[in-house]
Amino acid sequence: MNPVTFFKSEPVNAPHAPRLMLAHGAGAPADSAFMEKLASALSEEGVATVRFEFAYMKKRRQDGRKRPPDRQPVLLDHFREAISACLAETVEGGRFFIGGKSMGGRMASHVVAQMGTQSAICGAVCFGYPFHPPGKPERWRTSHFQDLQRPVKIIQGTRDPFGKKQEVEAQRLGSADNVCVSWLDGGDHDYRPLARQPETHDEMISQAASVAAAFIHQWE
Repeated sequence: MNPVTFFKSEPVNAPHAPRLMLAHGAGAPADSAFMEKLASALSEEGVATVRFEFAYMKKRRQDGRKRPPDRQPVLLDHFREAISACLAETVEGGRFFIGGKSMGGRMASHVVAQMGTQSAICGAVCFGYPFHPPGKPERWRTSHFQDLQRPVKIIQGTRDPFGKKQEVEAQRLGSADNVCVSWLDGGDHDYRPLARQPETHDEMISQAASVAAAFIHQWE
């Protein structure tokens, strides 16, 4: 197993805060502006975050060459390695969740669908779920939702081209017990608001963090 490098953000004066392991999206690293702002906002909400990078992104960081994501089995193996490494760092108290941005969130949902019921993972949070490729609504990516073994919270912008509100609500995503979608009005895939909206981009990200924290804290 290759060593896993973590990017951590801890809430102030909360040593037993719940932890959320976050995977990045397909094209941006773990310390992208979006991921940094999200981690900071979650910290303010009392949630510790642990970010990691998939192998293809680590290679890009080393040589500067852009690469497409690895195939799903490779991504999932790396995700599980990161989970094991994180859990090996003993922290008393605090529940453990996984999640991610776009592709990272999708991989987290697959981990939850494939894991055993005795896993330490309490649930998953997906920030901007890629329900389908933009412009290709026939390629829906939710067949594994029926196998989810922990609750999954999806936080989606209403005009996300990877799954707009009207499209998603027309689908059956699984039972109400294992998947729930919350909507950020006017947000796109990165939660950028419309120009006429009063909210800033940072405020939209903070709203997403607040929704995620509420989901996580309810299991304490």
